[in-house]
Amino acid sequence: MSTYRVKLTGLATASAAALLVLASLAPADAVAQAASKNLVVVLDEEPDDIDGCNANRSANGRVVRNNVVESMAEINPKDGSLAPRLALSWERIDEKRWRFKLREGVKWHDGVPFNAENAAKSMARTLNPNTDCETRQKFFGKLKVVGEPVSTYVLDVVTDSSVPILPVYMGALMLVSPNTPIDKLVPAVGTGPYQYVDWKRGQEILLKRNVDWWGPKPDVENVKYVFRAESSVRAAMIKVGEGDIAPTIAVQDATDPKMDVSYANSETSWLRIDTHLPPFNDLRVRKALNLAIDRKSLQGSLFSKDVIPAANAVFPAVSGHNFEIDKKIWPYDPVQAKQLLADAKKDGVPVDKEITLYGRLGIYPNSTEVMEAVLGYYKAIGLNVKLRMTEVGEWRKLHTAPFAEDRPPNLVQTMHDNNNADAVFTFQYKYACDGANSTYCDKELDKEIYRVATLTGNERVNAYKELFRTVYEDRIVDVMLFHMVGYTRVGNRISYTPTPSMNTELQISQIKFK
Repeated sequence: MSTYRVKLTGLATASAAALLVLASLAPADAVAQAASKNLVVVLDEEPDDIDGCNANRSANGRVVRNNVVESMAEINPKDGSLAPRLALSWERIDEKRWRFKLREGVKWHDGVPFNAENAAKSMARTLNPNTDCETRQKFFGKLKVVGEPVSTYVLDVVTDSSVPILPVYMGALMLVSPNTPIDKLVPAVGTGPYQYVDWKRGQEILLKRNVDWWGPKPDVENVKYVFRAESSVRAAMIKVGEGDIAPTIAVQDATDPKMDVSYANSETSWLRIDTHLPPFNDLRVRKALNLAIDRKSLQGSLFSKDVIPAANAVFPAVSGHNFEIDKKIWPYDPVQAKQLLADAKKDGVPVDKEITLYGRLGIYPNSTEVMEAVLGYYKAIGLNVKLRMTEVGEWRKLHTAPFAEDRPPNLVQTMHDNNNADAVFTFQYKYACDGANSTYCDKELDKEIYRVATLTGNERVNAYKELFRTVYEDRIVDVMLFHMVGYTRVGNRISYTPTPSMNTELQISQIKFK
């Protein structure tokens, strides 16, 4: 019952905000917008930065990834296949060396020529351990990678260990101008179809078409990104023509079949447990956390009815996904959860300690209402929990190492987008002792995580299946929730079909005016 009341409260507030937006729109503005080839994108949250090395963050990527900055290879989010982008071809020279033939005649937006030497400089900046770069942390971990120019347009990429899928890694590494400073994060200067113009924080980000782009001339001339936290407001703006596309809207606002498109995205949602801290270092407590959640109640109410209950931290299309544990979704059993906590308390586990539940505003539609429901579930089994919703900047500090020494026992609302076809980009980042988002550490598991990364073929796939099984069944590292479904509202004057990577990129060059 508490979940239902929370939902109604959130929807009532959102509906009121939407009515205000509709009332404030001037007809002349909509007419002027309809006549232009300028695009307005309405985002659910503002990026914390738009540096190219952080283009794999969701809020950042929807602005810059494959719009402003590009990678050598492009990953198809539907099947994980690779296509040429800034590199035309690649081959494996030996166990630790790959050779990439680069595209000729390309320039960065500042006029610097794209070649092997400058590509190597860009790689070095992103992979510099002193740079605050999520791409390095998320995809490369402790892997050492160096670019070695062979000729003007031939680049060797050399690693310190065998990486049989290195071109996939390079599909996640966005290249920036060699003039980009190493010691600070700045708006990206890339080679893509659009270039950065301006950012008025709290208001808008502006891009313009790059007339020198190597690819086909895009339809859209200029792009303006605006930020509206309420899903109903975003939907209303597209409805009346004040905006052209809202990449994410909530299920309750996807009411217009002519404008709203649903799609299976590559995101998986869960609660990350800080297992380093008591009482969460006790397996019984972590099991109780999972048994306390009524996933069936959440599905079809705060989450779409089309989401898939998750046991793996990756979508089913990712190589290594374990379909057997998909059959073992945690049941809703608050009675057993209470008993487990009681047993742990008898053994001296401090189950009465205050726990902080950290949520992120706008991480997905209805994210606040979901966390309010989770708060209710955990209080119902007797846990001493408080909820704190955070903006993306604060959330990243909570979500990414190094973690504060004086932090309380905590669970963090998270969502993981692995659309890079391989589980390596999940395990090293989320479960290794030195993983940037990991609050779990077991030396034996670490050895296996890094061993599996060197395997190929069926041996690799089966080894990842076993890793997913052990973190879900044996170690109970997370409170898994759902493989997510997205809803996008597309305005009447454009044509665009969302892809599974919508949460991390919206390629403006793929949008056409009718």
